[in-house]
Amino acid sequence: MGDVEGSKEDHVPLGLAGKKGRGGFRATMFVYGLVALDSMGFVANMVSLVLYFMGVMHFDIPTSANTLTNLMGSTFLLTVLGGFISDAYLNRLHTVLLFGFLEIMALVLITIQAHAKNMHPPACGKASCVEGGIEYMLYFSLGLLALGSGGVRGALPALGADQFNEKDPEEARALASYFNWMTLSTVVGAVVGVTGIVNLSMFHGWWKGFLVSTVGTFIGFVILAAGKPFYHLRQPGDSPLIRIAQAFALAIRNRRLPLPKVEELYEISDKETIAYEEKLEHTEQFRFLDKAAILPEGMQPAPWKVCSVTQVEEVKILTRMLPILGSTIIMNTCLAQLQTFSVQQGNDMYRKIGKHDFPAPSVPVIPLVFMVILIPAYEFFFVPFARKFTGHPAGITQLQRVGVGLVLSAVSMAVAGIVEVKRRDQALKGHLISLFWLSFQYGIFGIADMFTLVGLLDFFYKEAPSSMKSLSTSFTWLSLSFGYFLSTVFVNLINAVTKRITPSRQGWLHGQLLDYNNLNLFYWFLAILSCLNFLLYLYSASWYKYKPDDRESNNKPKAKDSDEGLLLAKESSGAKTDEEESEQNAAKRNEEESAQETDDAEAKAPSSEQSNGTK
Repeated sequence: MGDVEGSKEDHVPLGLAGKKGRGGFRATMFVYGLVALDSMGFVANMVSLVLYFMGVMHFDIPTSANTLTNLMGSTFLLTVLGGFISDAYLNRLHTVLLFGFLEIMALVLITIQAHAKNMHPPACGKASCVEGGIEYMLYFSLGLLALGSGGVRGALPALGADQFNEKDPEEARALASYFNWMTLSTVVGAVVGVTGIVNLSMFHGWWKGFLVSTVGTFIGFVILAAGKPFYHLRQPGDSPLIRIAQAFALAIRNRRLPLPKVEELYEISDKETIAYEEKLEHTEQFRFLDKAAILPEGMQPAPWKVCSVTQVEEVKILTRMLPILGSTIIMNTCLAQLQTFSVQQGNDMYRKIGKHDFPAPSVPVIPLVFMVILIPAYEFFFVPFARKFTGHPAGITQLQRVGVGLVLSAVSMAVAGIVEVKRRDQALKGHLISLFWLSFQYGIFGIADMFTLVGLLDFFYKEAPSSMKSLSTSFTWLSLSFGYFLSTVFVNLINAVTKRITPSRQGWLHGQLLDYNNLNLFYWFLAILSCLNFLLYLYSASWYKYKPDDRESNNKPKAKDSDEGLLLAKESSGAKTDEEESEQNAAKRNEEESAQETDDAEAKAPSSEQSNGTK
C-alpha cells in the first residue's frame, strides 16, 4: 500500500508547498529556465529568418514573408499534437523532452546548411531560387523545427501549471502568477535573442547565430530534465480525441430520442472517477449533446454505448471555447506582419546609432524591454488593486484581459500604416527616416500581446477538463497557427485582387522594393478587420459560460446560467474573500477528520462486541 500511495503522490497536484518538496514555484523555476533559453533562439529566428530567406536563399519579398508565416503556422499547429500526446500517451515531461530532441536536431541541420556555402543557391531573380538537394535540406530542417518546437509548446505550459492546485484559493492566485512569470521568462529570453543572436547572425555569420540558438536550447532542456525530482507529473488518461468522438457519435445516433430529465442521464459514481480527474456538473448549453448520455434500458454501460454526463460536459467546454479561439485569429495575423513586413521596412530605414549599425530585426527589443518592466508591475500592483474590487484571483477575468489585447492590436496596425506612409514618402524623396519609428507599432502590439497571450493560456488551462489540459492549452498556439496561415492567404489574395483593379496592374505587395508597394493599405485593411473582429469577440465572450468553480459550489445553485462571460468578474462583490475561503476550507478539513475518527471508532465497536461475545 505504501508504494501505491507514493505513486499517487507523484502524479497528483498536491498544493503550493507540496509533499516531499514537489510542486509549487520551486518546480516551475526549471520550466522558466527552458522557456527563457528556448525563446532566446526561437524569437531571434522568428524575427530574422525573413532576411535569411531573402539574403541567403534569395527569395523575393512575398515568398520570404509567406515561407516564414507558413513555418510559424505549422509550428503552432503542431502544438495540438504535443498536447494530445501528453494527455493520452506520455506524461508532459517526457513529451517535452521527446519533441525537444527533434527541435535540437532541426537546429543542427539549419546551422550546417547556413555554414556550408555549397548549400546556398545562386541568385536567380525569381520568386524562389532553391532547388534539388538545397531545397530538400532547407524544407526538411524547417519541417523538423516546426514539429519539435510545436510539440514542446503544446505540453510545456501545462507541465508548469500542473504544479499548482487550481481548486485551492491560495494556489489559484499562484496559477495566474505562473503564466505571468512564464511570459516574463519568454520576454527576457527574447531580449537576449533579438539583440545578441540577431546581431551575431547578421554581422558575423548566420550559422553562428543558429549555433548559439542550438546550444542555448540544448542547455534549456538539460535544466528542465534536472527538475524531474521536483515535479508533480500527471499520468496520461484516455485519448481526449476519442472521448470527443464518442460524445458526438452517440449524440448523432440518439438524435431521434427525446431528451430525458437531467437526473435520468447516465453518470459515473464518485468511486469510479480516477484520482486526477474531476466530476463535472451538468450545464444547459448544447443540450443536444446530452443525448450521448442516454443509457437504453437493459444495456450495460460501455464505451461507444453511452457517455457519462462528465464526458459530455468535457465536450461542451471545448465547444464553448471555439468562438473565443476563432475571434483571436485576426490578432495573430497582425502579429505575423511585425515579423515579416515590418522587419523588411526596418531594413530600408536609417539603422545607425552613432557608428553602430542597428539590425532591423532587433527593433522588437524596445517593446520587449518595456514588457520586462510592465509584467512585474502588472503582477505586483495592478492585480492586487483590481482584486480588491472584483474578488477575482487574477484581478480581472481572462476574457477581459484578452479583450484589451485585441483593441490594442487594431491600434497597432493603424499606427503601422501611418508610419509606412511617412517612411515611403521620405524614401522616394531620397531621405531615410530612423528605424525607431517602428517602435510605435511594436510597442503597442507588445502590450497587446502581454494581455492576450497570458489571458488565453490562463483561460484555456483553467477552463479545460482535467483530462484535456494540454490539448486545451494548445488552443492558444492554434490561434497563432491559424493567424500565420491566414496571413499567407491574405498576402496572396490581396495581390491577386489588386493586380486586377489597380491602374499599374501591380499588386499592393509585389517584387523586392517596398518603396513601390502599398503596404500601408494592407496594414489599414488589417486594422479595419481587427475592429470588426473585436465586435465578434465581444459577442462570443459575453455568451461564454465559465466552468462552475468548485470553491463556490456550496454557495451557488448548481450549473445554472449564473456563470459570467466577459463583462463580469469571476467572483461577484458578494463572494467570500480569499481569507474567508481559506478559513472555511480549514474548518471543512477539521470536520472531515473528526468524521473519519468517528467512523473509525464505530468500525472498531462491532469487533470489540464480537470479541466479548466469544469470550
